[in-house]
Amino acid sequence: MTQQHPADEDFSRRFRNALGMFATGITVVTTRGPGGEPIGLTVNSFNSVSLDPALVVWSLSNSLPSKPVFEACEYYAINVLAEDQAELSQRFASRLDDKFDGLAFDEGVGGVPLLRGCCARFECRNTVRHPGGDHLVFISEVLGFERHERAPLIYFGGTYRRLAA
Repeated sequence: MTQQHPADEDFSRRFRNALGMFATGITVVTTRGPGGEPIGLTVNSFNSVSLDPALVVWSLSNSLPSKPVFEACEYYAINVLAEDQAELSQRFASRLDDKFDGLAFDEGVGGVPLLRGCCARFECRNTVRHPGGDHLVFISEVLGFERHERAPLIYFGGTYRRLAA
């Protein structure tokens, strides 16, 4: 049965559950704050846009305190997590004050943190931002990337999953 947009209060929950039927990878988007501090958050709204020029897209909730930092930064990295990095996904989805405490990382363009052990890492220029309902949509120019032969961390139906062999 097709679900229409009723005025009932559980529409958002049912809509979110339906969206959860689309399996996604998990990323952590990282940048530097105005004082040079590393900032990062877990994002599963990531996808390719164009091969030439190389562009990717992701979105960020308007309600997150880090939104102004990502909106204003020049560069950020998109780190695609591997299947053994669920703890990193949870860490960067949490409200910890210093999500980088004790975490070793590399530095990319503009000093952006690059997480180690990922399937892929994309270094991006913060190119275009569009309002998108309760999110801000980022279209990013990819300046550099690397790929590693590692199985990705998958999110489906509200939980982490692994690819079958």
